[in-house]
Amino acid sequence: MRRCYRRLIAPRTQLLDGHGRAISDLRLSVTDRCTFRCRYCMPAEGMRWLDRAELLSFEELTRLVRVLVEMGIRDVRLTGGEPLVRRELPRLAAMLAAIPGLHELALTTNGYQLERDARALVAAGVNRFNVSVDSLQRERFSEMTRRDVLDKVLRGLATLATFPEAHPIKVNAVAMRGFTESEVIPFARFAREHPYEVRFIEFMPLDADHAWTPDDVLSGEEIRAAIHAVFPLEPEPRAPGSTARTFRFADGRGRIGFINPVSEPFCADCNRIRVTADGQLRTCLFSLRETDLRAVLRSGADDDELEQVLRDAVWRKELKHHIGDRGFVQPDRTMSAIGG
Repeated sequence: MRRCYRRLIAPRTQLLDGHGRAISDLRLSVTDRCTFRCRYCMPAEGMRWLDRAELLSFEELTRLVRVLVEMGIRDVRLTGGEPLVRRELPRLAAMLAAIPGLHELALTTNGYQLERDARALVAAGVNRFNVSVDSLQRERFSEMTRRDVLDKVLRGLATLATFPEAHPIKVNAVAMRGFTESEVIPFARFAREHPYEVRFIEFMPLDADHAWTPDDVLSGEEIRAAIHAVFPLEPEPRAPGSTARTFRFADGRGRIGFINPVSEPFCADCNRIRVTADGQLRTCLFSLRETDLRAVLRSGADDDELEQVLRDAVWRKELKHHIGDRGFVQPDRTMSAIGG
């Protein structure tokens, strides 16, 4: 009781990195497993999955988020792998949503289980959703994900859209040269005809085969220009720390966004940290080092000791991701193992 009272009258100070950036956004992976095998993320076979004992428990995740919220984290996004693979995920969402001071609880999903779980997730307190859909054509969706389930994903998306609390809903498509060009205008029409904001994400060097090259990147500016030629776009202001540059259709029929980490890095005001499903803190998506929070959580350390480990690690947060620099080294972990 004394500790709770002390925290009420003397909250923890804002989490800062060594470059003066205030950290307020946490990407929290809950599993490395996934129902898809997307070509830009995972191999078709041969992944080694974490054992259950290696995953942070719901109680460990909740404690970690509570301490981080006390340190100024305001937005938490649940990721994977595919987070809905984690059993009883709505129960974890409810535990996190109950933490005082948490402003937004979001979820990134491939949509495969949304038809089943949308109601429970919204009821638990998830108030932002990103759904990954890389093609609106069945054969091409199957080619990219190695799963023939586009109809199921779109049904899940439609189910989610029936809940007003879930909006705005964002549909994410990874943009790869040689694949996405023919998807651009259909996705623009999709954004104009449905209550979703489509966002194109530049292909990043996080593929399992380490085959990424700059030539594989279809830039956000190329996509924007192609859409603008058919459906004129008007820019919207970019909020500090935002990953996306958003545009509204000039006739008012919807919005579309572009996440351009390769061609237009947004590192200067990055406010994000990541925790993998096995409890490793990553201060950048492309970090080559990690801090073992699982060991701290399981060592008997109190909240003040956990706070100090977090502060020390975040203080060393990278200034930028170095993708365009000579000598760039791709992380060993793929996106599914890091947490999207």
